Amino acid sequence: MSGIIGSKINIRGSGRIAKLGTDGQVLTSGGAGVAAAFEDVVGGLSWQAVETGSTMTAVAGEAYWVNTTSNACTITLPATASVGDSIIFADYARTWGTNGIVIDSNGLNYQGDDDSYDVEYGTDGLAIAITYMDATQGWIPTIDEAVTDAPSKGNQEGIFGYGTAGSVTAVTNLVSNAGVVATDTTGVGTARRDVMACEYGGDKGIFGFGTTGSVTAVTNLVSNAGVVASDVAGVGTARRRGAACSYGEDKGIFGFGCCSVTSITNLVSNAGVVSSDVTGVGTARYQLAACEYGGDKGIFGYGGATPMSMTNLVSNAGVVSSDVTGVGTGRALSSACGYGYDKGIFGYGYYPDDYVSITNLVSNAGVVASDQAATTGTGRRESAATQYGGDKGIFGYGDNPSVVSMTNLVSNAGVVSSDVTGVGTARSGSAACSFN
Repeated sequence: MSGIIGSKINIRGSGRIAKLGTDGQVLTSGGAGVAAAFEDVVGGLSWQAVETGSTMTAVAGEAYWVNTTSNACTITLPATASVGDSIIFADYARTWGTNGIVIDSNGLNYQGDDDSYDVEYGTDGLAIAITYMDATQGWIPTIDEAVTDAPSKGNQEGIFGYGTAGSVTAVTNLVSNAGVVATDTTGVGTARRDVMACEYGGDKGIFGFGTTGSVTAVTNLVSNAGVVASDVAGVGTARRRGAACSYGEDKGIFGFGCCSVTSITNLVSNAGVVSSDVTGVGTARYQLAACEYGGDKGIFGYGGATPMSMTNLVSNAGVVSSDVTGVGTGRALSSACGYGYDKGIFGYGYYPDDYVSITNLVSNAGVVASDQAATTGTGRRESAATQYGGDKGIFGYGDNPSVVSMTNLVSNAGVVSSDVTGVGTARSGSAACSFN
């Protein structure tokens, strides 16, 4: 088995993948980059109830899930040990990066050092197996590896909301996990158009900003059942025709907009709380679009009174980058959504005197591809788009120049379908996000 040798202060996980087994098994490592496997051993370890306290005393032959959601934990090892004694500690809630564990070797050596050192572990998802070697070496980590987090699989359902059909509306239309759009749901909250929307909290959504004739910063939360809440008082600069996307897997960001053209942003917490203005980065513009990519990052792209194709990446901490040179046809009033779990697509829009249906795929590294040949769908502007079915997307509504309600599905390979007959109120200037 491979051992991990490191400093007695702030010992960290190796970052390799490990798996957790069942009672009667211990962790062994297959070497760097190889998933750890379990091998049955005589007198295997016994998994105990989850530990949540700030202190605990370990017993040889036992394995522990340590939940540090509320506090760090100091673990005291047995005062005596025999050669071959083993203990396992595993991060129950992937919170050791915030609240770590400290191991007190209780008078015995740890990796050859005496008990005058603190042994700290602080990596999310870590699993540690230690075995007592002898009085000289003491306890030795025989495995010290991070269990990979399950990849985000995307939300299953979506929602189109708000817009204008000659007059502003708050009507919404749910999208099933098969991409089927439902009939109108009576609107909740302030009717408005030119709104933005994104996911937050992993399974919920938020509509925000827009105009009733006057710009507003009001928001409306969407539950994980697709129910839209009443108005929440606006935070930040009132504006319209900006864009929004998720980032960090469970948070969101509103950015850019007008009528005083701006690049300011407002972050959305994983509880749906909108922050005050963050100073803008990149070229101020409006009539742009945004989507997520890479599982935990986002991208703003295109837009402008004079159509542009530049983009601005959003890190998994919600930090917007400076301008990235544009790829593809500059256009305004397009829309964007995620697909394939970790990629995105910009589509449709308005290029001077022309309603277009061109699309541009976004890789899982945030690289925008050149124009795809015009899709089979109807060229239009002021559409909306959202993810559905976990790994697929849908463009819907818009105008050309009359308002329309047709939709176009996006496969998990980024292929856009021909028009699907519209359902619900034809309108433009709406927004969409996923939930559930």
